[in-house]
Amino acid sequence: MDTFTTAREMAGALRARRISARELLELHLARIDERNPQLNAVVSLDPERARAGAAAADQHLASGRPVGPLHGLPFAFKDTHAVAGWRTTYGSPLFSDFVPAADELIVERIRRAGVVTIGRTNVPEFAAGSHTFNTIFGTTLNPVDPTRSAGGSSGGAAAALASGMVPLADGSDMGGSLRNPASFCGVVGLRPSFGRVPEWPKPNQWETTSTGGPMARNVGDLALLLSVIAGPDPRAPLALGDPGASFAPPLSGSLRGLRVAWSADLGGAFEVDASVAGVVEQAGRLFARSGAAVFSAWPDLSVADDTFRTLRAWHFQASYGALLARHPDAFKQSLADNIRAGESLSGADVARAYAQRTALAETMRLFFQSYDVLVLPVSQVPPFPADQEFPAAINGRPMATYLDWMRSAYFITVTGCPAISVPAGSTPDGLPVGVQIVAPHGADRRLLEVAAAFEESRGPV
Repeated sequence: MDTFTTAREMAGALRARRISARELLELHLARIDERNPQLNAVVSLDPERARAGAAAADQHLASGRPVGPLHGLPFAFKDTHAVAGWRTTYGSPLFSDFVPAADELIVERIRRAGVVTIGRTNVPEFAAGSHTFNTIFGTTLNPVDPTRSAGGSSGGAAAALASGMVPLADGSDMGGSLRNPASFCGVVGLRPSFGRVPEWPKPNQWETTSTGGPMARNVGDLALLLSVIAGPDPRAPLALGDPGASFAPPLSGSLRGLRVAWSADLGGAFEVDASVAGVVEQAGRLFARSGAAVFSAWPDLSVADDTFRTLRAWHFQASYGALLARHPDAFKQSLADNIRAGESLSGADVARAYAQRTALAETMRLFFQSYDVLVLPVSQVPPFPADQEFPAAINGRPMATYLDWMRSAYFITVTGCPAISVPAGSTPDGLPVGVQIVAPHGADRRLLEVAAAFEESRGPV
């Protein structure tokens, strides 16, 4: 066994006592020692506390008491998710020494499933932007090419997974923060249907753009983690009612007979780098060779840009406006600008955005009456140089802000539909590219089955 063994195999070996939690931890700590100094994916690492946790996991198993589905697996939580007793910085110097007193819900569920906490995964400041860097820990680099971005905001999680430092990872996604780093690093990331993975505590339980979700190296492992973090909770009134166990592997599915809508750019809605478009085209051909009926088709999401940007600015201003007013020099400029953009919004602006979001959901409901899934790019560019905050241009077209190049992800955000990034190929110079598969709202299990069938048909990337 090594650190690239599937999480399901690791969990099974632990339960069968073919390996101990302590032995598994040491394998991962050795891998972290090997790769993390270069990649900077895992932060606030505490090996001695992790060793104590692994010893406790072994004792628990030896006692004959029931164990959770992730019992004994090493785990590093995203540094925007509060973990009781562990440093949680949110990538901000304002929280560089913050230690929460309680777990948030996603952490509570993962810890209850039996993981051994080893540290945190790096994030951009307050998870803003799809490139992972901050003034506390620095920049996370891409495991395939360390001169390139690992994506974000779950960039530390994706880089740690891809390099074998952890077997599973949690993340969150507003504008693509689970999907983009998965694409950049060659792993799998799922933005679930809104309400599938409830969040608590949360200042606004009615805010509907951000959600937690799972990441893994393969779709089956991702389904295992989703089965742990999904399901209703009385503290989250918009949570969907399906129990988490309904998403557990094994997955069964076929691409034969599937009705696939395929588009490289949603009918010219955004620019796409030619190397990315080429991989998405190959994915469409793979669906067709595997027996799917593939159509060049896309929904009209023309109001998605205004909808997302309005709701994002409103959310950021509500969440961080007072903090920015007290500490105007403690925020990166792009985030400060995004927060301030929310100050000029009126009630009518927010109402318009929610009306448009409602219309987008209806557009997708009608669209999926004709198609089973929608296939499009995850990111409009391959991994870009890590010394840039965001790509300056795509196909010669300037990108004015750190959001412009993420439309392929955040247009899907405001539909409420589940979307998964699955490795699909690479650019001519070997950089990973994922394909985004979207399903109707609530159809997360079906989406996992399609993604697993695509993964099997594709074979190793």
